[in-house]
Amino acid sequence: MNVPSQPSPPATDPCPATGYAGDISASLAYRWLQDGSAVLVDVRTDAEREWVGQVPGAVAVAWKQWPGMAMNAAFDAELLAAVAVGGKVLLLCRSGVRSVAAAKRATELGLQAYNILGGFEGDPNEQGQRGQRNGWRHAGLPWRQS
Repeated sequence: MNVPSQPSPPATDPCPATGYAGDISASLAYRWLQDGSAVLVDVRTDAEREWVGQVPGAVAVAWKQWPGMAMNAAFDAELLAAVAVGGKVLLLCRSGVRSVAAAKRATELGLQAYNILGGFEGDPNEQGQRGQRNGWRHAGLPWRQS
């Protein structure tokens, strides 16, 4: 497992969002996960988590299924099995895009849903490479790879 070698940037307050509770930094998400005030749900595909890496303790509930990226018909049931109605859920995808859609759906289901900015891999840099700018891994937060 990779662990932070340097302190993560300071956590900030959530940024307002339309249709869900807000956008948060990976550092703030980690703080909430550590203090037990929220559940981290990774909405990436099984393949992404296996090949790219995953956060220890995150609940896997794919938003879309690979191959083909069809919607996960069991998303609602799987999410509600992981987080009680009214509970705080932190949604993580590759770059913070799918997790916005998942946060909106989680809100419709009665959850206090937050999108993690930059996702697991972050935004691509000038060379089109992820993991260099922002996101969970770039923040130096715990993760592991198979």
